[in-house]
Amino acid sequence: MTHSSGKLRSVLAISLSIVGLLALGAEQVAAARLKDVAAFKGVRSNQLIGNGLVVGLNGSGDGNNVKFNTQEMANLLERMGVHANPDQVKLKNIAAVVVTANLPAFARVGSKIDVLVSSIGDAKSLQGGTLLLTPLKGVDDQVYALAQGPLSVGGFAVSGNAGGGVTKNHPTAGRIAAGASVEREIPVALGASGEMVLALHDPDFSTANHIVQAINREFRKAVAVSPDSGTIKINVPPQFQNKVVAMMAKLENLEIAPDPVAKVIIDERNGTVVMGAGVRIATVAIAHGNLMINVKERQLVSQPMPFAQGTTQVVPDTSITVKEGGDRLMVMPEGVSIGQVVQALNALGATPRDLIAILQAIKAAGALQAEIEVI
Repeated sequence: MTHSSGKLRSVLAISLSIVGLLALGAEQVAAARLKDVAAFKGVRSNQLIGNGLVVGLNGSGDGNNVKFNTQEMANLLERMGVHANPDQVKLKNIAAVVVTANLPAFARVGSKIDVLVSSIGDAKSLQGGTLLLTPLKGVDDQVYALAQGPLSVGGFAVSGNAGGGVTKNHPTAGRIAAGASVEREIPVALGASGEMVLALHDPDFSTANHIVQAINREFRKAVAVSPDSGTIKINVPPQFQNKVVAMMAKLENLEIAPDPVAKVIIDERNGTVVMGAGVRIATVAIAHGNLMINVKERQLVSQPMPFAQGTTQVVPDTSITVKEGGDRLMVMPEGVSIGQVVQALNALGATPRDLIAILQAIKAAGALQAEIEVI
């Protein structure tokens, strides 16, 4: 392999060398726990949402243009036995908000969950506010939790009468730790039919086959089968019929060797290139050179000769220099690994943005056995 003539800048050489070392270490696919590559079907969280009111704000609530918050306040007072006309309710210390939460699997009645509170009006800040009792519903329009409590806002907004001000972070959104209590449970029957289903996070036939083999080796019988690349069906053995949790704990800690798809991720906005361990290239010749054009403009003073009839003039002077990189043509043999690819491109003096163009050109030539994904 021919190296360049040493024109690389030291910072670039060091950074690409570090990438090369990381890539060499990434060639050996490490084993992962089953719980990190798949999840049991039915064991998941559910999203909840509700709309409510935040009170106790110091004049930073919704303005008069927001009408639905006054309607909500009037309805709240009506339920408390106080009749109020929504058109006459003008309060700057209340804000209409949307409350969201995730109901985890196996949450029981009385369990506490965190909630996020976000303003939906024109409130300037929710700092110091308290969320009034807000029912949280699921997609089936059933109430699953009740939220209430003081907000924790990680920011503030300060302004004066003359305009301007200071704002830190995002003062119109807050969080209430353990601010909602679960009032309805979502039933989950694990292994009730004598079968459990695993769903792979990234469907892949090879990975699914590895999982099936690992499970069958663990139980010393054919209890697992994969009908497709993203699903593993497991028959619960007789000794685990009443101990499904123990079986799940045993399964999720199995070490699996995933077989990821060879992929190159490119982010052209900031010049980031990430290459997977399975990236390979066929025999290809690469020449990478830079054409540098330097244009310098300067002003010169033209002084007339003594006794001449001319005047002093300022005339522009332009100098143009063209320099082309002298990197040689490099041949990469077939089947080289990601580490060798990085080392070769390092020898060519490729910057991250040059690397993007080189990889796309290799892919266009049909010599890159990997998928290129631009994000």
